[in-house]
Amino acid sequence: MLKKLIKKKNYINMDQLSDPLGDRVMKDVKPPIHRPLSHELLFPEDCNGKPSYKALKVHFQREGRLNKADVIQIIDMVSSIFRAEENLLFLQDPVTIVGDIHGQLYDMLKMFEIGGNPENTKYLFLGDYVDRGIFSMEVIMLLYAIKINFPQTFYMIRGNHECRQMTTYFNFRTECIYKFDSEIYDRIMESFDCIPISCLVNRKFLALHGGISPELRTVEDLTRLNRFIEPPKQGLYCDILWSDPVDTPDGRLPEGWRKNEVRGCSFYFGMDAMNNFLRRNDLISVIRAHEAQPDGFKMHRWNGNNEFPAVITIFSAPNYCDVYNNKGAIIKFDNNTLNIQQYNYNQHPYMLPNFMDVFTWSIPFIIAKVMDIFSTILRTPQGELIVIDEKLSKRFQELEDAIWEQKIGGNRGNKKSVEQIMKLFQALREGIQPSTIETGNYTQSKSPLNIQIRDKSELESTIEMFAQARALDMRNERQL
Repeated sequence: MLKKLIKKKNYINMDQLSDPLGDRVMKDVKPPIHRPLSHELLFPEDCNGKPSYKALKVHFQREGRLNKADVIQIIDMVSSIFRAEENLLFLQDPVTIVGDIHGQLYDMLKMFEIGGNPENTKYLFLGDYVDRGIFSMEVIMLLYAIKINFPQTFYMIRGNHECRQMTTYFNFRTECIYKFDSEIYDRIMESFDCIPISCLVNRKFLALHGGISPELRTVEDLTRLNRFIEPPKQGLYCDILWSDPVDTPDGRLPEGWRKNEVRGCSFYFGMDAMNNFLRRNDLISVIRAHEAQPDGFKMHRWNGNNEFPAVITIFSAPNYCDVYNNKGAIIKFDNNTLNIQQYNYNQHPYMLPNFMDVFTWSIPFIIAKVMDIFSTILRTPQGELIVIDEKLSKRFQELEDAIWEQKIGGNRGNKKSVEQIMKLFQALREGIQPSTIETGNYTQSKSPLNIQIRDKSELESTIEMFAQARALDMRNERQL
């Protein structure tokens, strides 16, 4: 009994950072946990070798980390489960269907409150668990832990972001290397290759991440795909991850299919192509994710308001990328009845861009102030500019490049005044102000939302409407 009480106490405390002097400025914000979750707490005796997803949830909620060996163990365990599953899953309701998550851990935790406890709720996730958000590692590890505990009631299918190409372009690879290393990234990518790609609910509703394909004649075509690979840039496997319904009220597309210029791959499908597919396969509707929606969902009622929608889009990442101002939504499917549950976003801990630490973040500010002092001290009595020779100028430039690994640009002469050097660092300092975070001041491969905005006021006015944010972000929705 004493042993259990000690365990419970450790489970609650989890080695959170202490405040011995009582001088923590934001006392209402709980301090983060500074040590990885111990193996004994993650894999307790009463879980029969399975990870405790409840302990993991609390630990991640308080910004905790895991040991690398435990992450590898979870990945290996869940990969074995995925490999045993078919390309096409078969589920009966009741089931809760979830769309894109995109690394938004705290919104996913809220979703579980609305959707139901995984212990007694069947779930189907439609992919895109990682990228764009800043807690993708925590999202995928928690989902994997739940899958290990409930392999017969908790199901996941692959999205277009569960691949090497997209996670390298966006921020998941960077996040993996920052929090662990490239080996963990590679192992997670290998686990993504094992995830099923489709699901039939009640044998009447086909669930995919993206949509249908000109090459998809029958649902049996999905069973013949080799899913254990990096998704190709064209063909059936590509299309079910990338295709979109045409965005018109009646779904009319004379040619049936159209190249998807926005995505840079795959197709748009219209009402005729969808109706033909549904008739051939004796289906009612296709349920998919893949596209952000203002209300978190969209009913594509191409056959009229009195008919069941041919396509249903569900998106479960509210306030997508922290700028879309959209709702999140899930589908509760029970007794052949669909109920949509909407929810707003949760606040999440603030993170510096690109997982930067506060010391690296502060260097440009410090240098700018030092250069300001330097300029004041060395200015001549006549107010003339002090000139720095080429060698010293080069040293400053190397320092700048070492901080950001990129050059500010512009023509540089052989000599620079102190004021010119100050302007360089002033630009660098302004480039990391919160008003410009995630707006194109960083390389595309690391920017969750690469939108070219000049200043904070322009950003605030630009993202007032969901459609405007989506239009600005559209280039990031392309296949590379």
